[in-house]
Amino acid sequence: MSESNKKIKVQPPEEFTGLKFTGPKNTSVGKAAIASAMGQMTKYMKPGNAIKLSLKMNQKGGFDCPGCAWPDPDDDRSSLGEYCENGIKAIAEEAQKKALTSEFFAKYSVQEISELSDFEMGKTGRLTEPMFLEEGATNYKPISWTEAFQLIAKELNKLPSPDEALFYTSGRTSNEAAYLYQLFVRAYGTNNLPDCSNMCHESSGVALSETVGIGKGSVTLQDIHQAEVLIIMGQNPGTNHPRMLSAVEKCKVNGGKVITVNPLPEAGLMRYTDPQSPKRMLTNGIQITDLFLPIKINGDVAFLKALMYELHQMDIAQGGDLIDYDFIEQHTNGYEEFIWSIKQIDYMACLRQCGLEAKQIRDAAKMIARKQKIIVCWAMGLTQHENGVDNIKEVVNLLLMKGAIGKPGAGTCPVRGHSNVQGDRTMGIWEAPKKDFLDKLKEVHGIKPPRKHGLAVVPAIKAMHEGKAKVFFAMGGNFLSATPDTEYTAEALQNCDLTVHVSTKLNRSHVVHGKQALILPCLGRTDKDLQDGKEQFVSCENSMGVVQSSQGVINPPSKHLLSEVRIVAELAKATLGNSTIDWESYASNYDHIREAIEQVIPGFDQYNERVRKPGGFYLPNGARDGKFNTASGKAEFTVVKLPKHELAQDEFVMMTIRSHDQFNTTIYGLNDRYRGVYNERRVVLMNESDMAAKGFKEGDVVNLSSYYKGVERSANRFIVLPYPIPRTNVATYFPEANSLVPIDSFAKKSMTPASKMVRIKIHKAG
Repeated sequence: MSESNKKIKVQPPEEFTGLKFTGPKNTSVGKAAIASAMGQMTKYMKPGNAIKLSLKMNQKGGFDCPGCAWPDPDDDRSSLGEYCENGIKAIAEEAQKKALTSEFFAKYSVQEISELSDFEMGKTGRLTEPMFLEEGATNYKPISWTEAFQLIAKELNKLPSPDEALFYTSGRTSNEAAYLYQLFVRAYGTNNLPDCSNMCHESSGVALSETVGIGKGSVTLQDIHQAEVLIIMGQNPGTNHPRMLSAVEKCKVNGGKVITVNPLPEAGLMRYTDPQSPKRMLTNGIQITDLFLPIKINGDVAFLKALMYELHQMDIAQGGDLIDYDFIEQHTNGYEEFIWSIKQIDYMACLRQCGLEAKQIRDAAKMIARKQKIIVCWAMGLTQHENGVDNIKEVVNLLLMKGAIGKPGAGTCPVRGHSNVQGDRTMGIWEAPKKDFLDKLKEVHGIKPPRKHGLAVVPAIKAMHEGKAKVFFAMGGNFLSATPDTEYTAEALQNCDLTVHVSTKLNRSHVVHGKQALILPCLGRTDKDLQDGKEQFVSCENSMGVVQSSQGVINPPSKHLLSEVRIVAELAKATLGNSTIDWESYASNYDHIREAIEQVIPGFDQYNERVRKPGGFYLPNGARDGKFNTASGKAEFTVVKLPKHELAQDEFVMMTIRSHDQFNTTIYGLNDRYRGVYNERRVVLMNESDMAAKGFKEGDVVNLSSYYKGVERSANRFIVLPYPIPRTNVATYFPEANSLVPIDSFAKKSMTPASKMVRIKIHKAG
């Protein structure tokens, strides 16, 4: 690292901002959510834009929320607003009234910008023109689009191999932009397409592909409403997917029960007050969770094994009518070996590892014993572990025992994060593409796509760190803050000859750069997109496989912004020269991109016609229909080993979490209302008994350190807060504690960083 780079703050500043702690809440949404949403709209947006956008967000014929991927209702949508508090925060961030011009970059050096907090960076305003940082320069300066594309093309074309370039994608990118992006990258000659899926639900995709034949969930929104039992594991929908709570409420009203399995008692899963229901507002909402199981971090396999053991014992005692043997016989493979392994478990070891009592396991077993309409929902609490793939396979084992897949009201429900992260994968944003997909690209576009698999996120970081990758191009996102091992990743990015970020606003990845750096400002979901004088729309795929249109409704903040589609097309023209692909045709009319997608990707027949229908269309889903596209043609039971979780006497297990004023790396504010943490993010939530044993009291300032394979990592100056979390477990916010997540600690097969299970030590700050 150069001397100048050493001055750049690659992590959020360690200064405190004025903590107020009131303790966790036990109810969510309601009046406080309305007030918060209104506050965001009035503070950060132009009034006219706020009204226009709120009426069009997630509506048929409107635009898709740039936040989470939770699906919209197939039928009528709320006329009061088909959005949540955090959806409003997302559009207030994207459509903020402040504009960030070249004057800002002339006034403030990269070093000075790096000293801002992540929250402060995001609120500097919308980017309005391309900016360039020359090698050795201290400030970004304006650059024309033509010059920017020529610069990128020059750097790409002088590489000894296309595999020395990396092309990252965030989940915000539309289907059309994602398809064109992967087409350009493969025409250029590499499969280096790391993406945000690698860091969140890759474990789900691997596990589900191997067990039920499709790397997506199998349920619809209607299935959630019809379920007899919802098991929600490692997920905090009240903050990360708030609109899910209205679907869970419908399940409860229909008689369904909810089992919540999570280390923290999240407010959104305790009680929910629908802000659009006067009755719920007057009666303090509805209880969500019927059985709360405060599991230890990564105790999920142990819990599920104990649960399935109890089910098997109950089945024997009650004459063999609790397990769906007909389903198992007709639709599954590997049951005998699986059930033998369940009968052999060390039950007490499972209880110790999951931190639950036998009665709690039996209560859960009784709740599902005579039910078949069972859905398991999960998020990164299950996937971001070294055994993340096994966690999901054990979930599938439970559902297969009960015959709870491929029928109404039952199945798998991985709840995806960013609004088109699933669509990007469908479009081919994947470092390990299948042969059939590449064959189709060759047939339709006349290119010779590379066959060698490319690099996912973790190997991509290592390649940059080792000097094996020299150009990094990011289509959206905040790569540095989203990835593990912050200092290591920063060094990796700084090793590059060129780093490029297509963005709507400023983030920390812009100040941790290669020898040269570009910021390319693009249109957001909320912006109108005109190409050759004609308004365009894009499409997205939600968490349950529905593809629908999205069309911006407000004027862009600058005439200098380009759409992501146009950026890819211009980059391709500059880089590839003579090409068999008519990039200009695609950029001028997005219908032409959809026509190409229809020819290449199964399930998109009559794409242009169907996506124009209100509400869009469902993609094929074999597991949803009870058809399992595995090697055996059946759903696969798996024998999963119990993970080893030994801790030294002075060690804790840390998980990183999001605050309520946050979506992924975007910080909307400094409050975590549901957990009672206000105006501060540098906190560590800790069991009171553990605090007493360490001699800590509320408000003490501590330093955190992790040790992995002989490397020590640190994150300093965190405030200790007492919290109802299992003993030896602690929680910290992401990305403040990302520096503690080792680059070499990731899930087997999926390579998802183990951000939910980091062994740390805690010491009082000097």
